[in-house]
Amino acid sequence: MTVAADSVTSLVQSVDWLTIAPPTITALTALVVLVADLFVEERRKPLLGAVAIAGLAAALLSLAPLREGDRSTFCLTTDPGTCSYTADHFTLAIQFLVLGGALLTAVLSLTETRRRLPAGEYWFLLLSSAAGAALLPASRDLATLIVALEVASLPAFALVGLKRGDRRSSEAALKFFLSSVTATAVTLLGVSFVYAATGSLHLTQVAAGLEEVPGQLGTLAEAGVALTLVGFAFKTAAVPFHFWVPDTYVGAPLPVAGYLSVVGKAVGFTGLILVTVVAFPGYADIWGPALAVLAALTMTAGNAAALRQSPTRDGSAIRLLAWSSVGQAGYLLVPVAAAAYSSDDQIGATVAYALMYAVVNLGAFAVAALVARSHPANRVADYRGLYATRPLAALAMGFFLLCLAGLPPGIIGLFAKVTVFSSAVDAGLGWLAVVMGVNVVIALFYYLRWTALLFRAPAKAPDAAEAPRPVRRRTPAPVTAAIALTAVIGVVLSGYPQLVLRFAADTLF
Repeated sequence: MTVAADSVTSLVQSVDWLTIAPPTITALTALVVLVADLFVEERRKPLLGAVAIAGLAAALLSLAPLREGDRSTFCLTTDPGTCSYTADHFTLAIQFLVLGGALLTAVLSLTETRRRLPAGEYWFLLLSSAAGAALLPASRDLATLIVALEVASLPAFALVGLKRGDRRSSEAALKFFLSSVTATAVTLLGVSFVYAATGSLHLTQVAAGLEEVPGQLGTLAEAGVALTLVGFAFKTAAVPFHFWVPDTYVGAPLPVAGYLSVVGKAVGFTGLILVTVVAFPGYADIWGPALAVLAALTMTAGNAAALRQSPTRDGSAIRLLAWSSVGQAGYLLVPVAAAAYSSDDQIGATVAYALMYAVVNLGAFAVAALVARSHPANRVADYRGLYATRPLAALAMGFFLLCLAGLPPGIIGLFAKVTVFSSAVDAGLGWLAVVMGVNVVIALFYYLRWTALLFRAPAKAPDAAEAPRPVRRRTPAPVTAAIALTAVIGVVLSGYPQLVLRFAADTLF
């Protein structure tokens, strides 16, 4: 009887609730918002936004007790060192990024949910996606990784198409859905091949199993590794799997486009890092060169397309930011590729760059949301003379664009690019460093052209003498708060870039 009781006890999982607090708090807040939406009167719907922001803030604060980065839970009873959920420094850095990005998106969304978007559905979907994004970096087995990836992605489809009656929004959601479902199918096929070859789903055990794959299963294992990488390349918007990005960003509500450009991209890169560096280190000779080529193609295609955007085309501002995000994805891929040739120390460069990009890109989308209130077409040409009417917004936008370009006073952008460039050089990828240098120069043109437009004299209409003066609309407080917060964080990080670099340096496995 005692032996039986002991065997039953050994099968019982002990859950460390503090370790899983960040995604759990976010998910519980989503459920609270969903239920509350059934009972809250229409005029009190803004309270749901306050609840969502409070939940995301609480999830961020729950990271503080975990800062030592040495906690795990959901471990195998037969091997306590093999766990499905690990809160190490890498996990905490990415959770800080995705929850912080979701919080800024929530602040920016307060105005949109009061005007055009259904509040209850919007907040539930945003929180659900953020919960999946927070779970993914802690996942240490392929099953949890795929589930977290889909929890982050599925609500995003609905968020993109949430503008009811808008044809572009529906079309964008459909393109996003089809491409993401294809990516998931390819990833699952790759994961099934890897499981068949290794007999395990835990990343560390997969890494060990791939070292000893029987000869007859070698081709199956290689195909599994390749297909898994292709699936995550869709999620990161790497070329040639990037075709959904521009139309999706233009058709989505502006806060959702900003969310996808930051949190959605962080989710894809996190999954890619986990499967390459942790699960497939023995196949670095396959994924290293492949990711290096993808990085070169992605940054080149993204910057070339951004360079070709017509300033007078409807939606050109968002389309340019979309293509810019594709180019930035190429830079983010460089340290991951470099890790195949040196060590996982290079991953810190990707984390540092992602943190910088998250702050300034969300800031740029916040300014775009402000300009869209008076210029719904949101063309690049609409930003001409912004300094004359909204000087602080123009200064903030100029700062964000210079950070993305890597020019002073955006010092944090410069340091992030130098860190990524150094990772390629240290790994012996000189050709990739040259490609990156050329692309940085190409990107300077369209970033500086947009920046200069902010401070030019406003365009005069042919009948300017008789035209009435434009009415300046009051800036909503949430939009102002989002712009101010991202600008302040960007300025602080430009003054003390070592904060990000030192923080990212600790994100080792």
